[in-house]
Amino acid sequence: MKKVLNLKVLGVLVLAGAGLVLAGCKSTPELTQAEALSLIQAKYDQTPAAPYAIVVNDQGMGEGVVAKYWAGTKRYPNGYWADFTLTPEGKKIVKLSGGGDSIQWRPDKPQDPHYAITMMTVVANHLKAHDVSDIQDEILPGSSTAKGASFVEGVNLDGVPDPMQGIAHNPGNKLSTKRHADFVYDGTAWKLQSIE
Repeated sequence: MKKVLNLKVLGVLVLAGAGLVLAGCKSTPELTQAEALSLIQAKYDQTPAAPYAIVVNDQGMGEGVVAKYWAGTKRYPNGYWADFTLTPEGKKIVKLSGGGDSIQWRPDKPQDPHYAITMMTVVANHLKAHDVSDIQDEILPGSSTAKGASFVEGVNLDGVPDPMQGIAHNPGNKLSTKRHADFVYDGTAWKLQSIE
């Protein structure tokens, strides 16, 4: 009888101990899309703002003339080479990659689909993250709990005038890129570890 009572007491203690152990274990909180997006955007917002390079093709050159960002100063006998000069308004919007204010337009043929020049916007912005998806468990060196997620990194054209935004949306410009972010749980919160 004493043995049965001892076994019952031992069983109760084992169950109570197991309950305490389980109660002491905290599960890792889920990494939500909103939290992942917030961590990625916080990283971008901490990075110094930068201007964006815009590729200007034949269509963009025409749109820039209409917007009065540059004006034609010389047309060559072949009919499709030309020189342009940035206007005072154009100088407020872009900087030429080679410096100065003169654009030398030298395509191989009329309306050459491959000829373009690169300009830098004067407005500096932070990148924008959006469309976080595919949050999955990962194994990362040095971390027992990690997750990875896909997202879209986009160029932020806030503050860039509408005509130049239109030029930026012409073919040849890549305004967004699919990226991957790694997150680790440090015991209290999720942290962004890296962006690839």
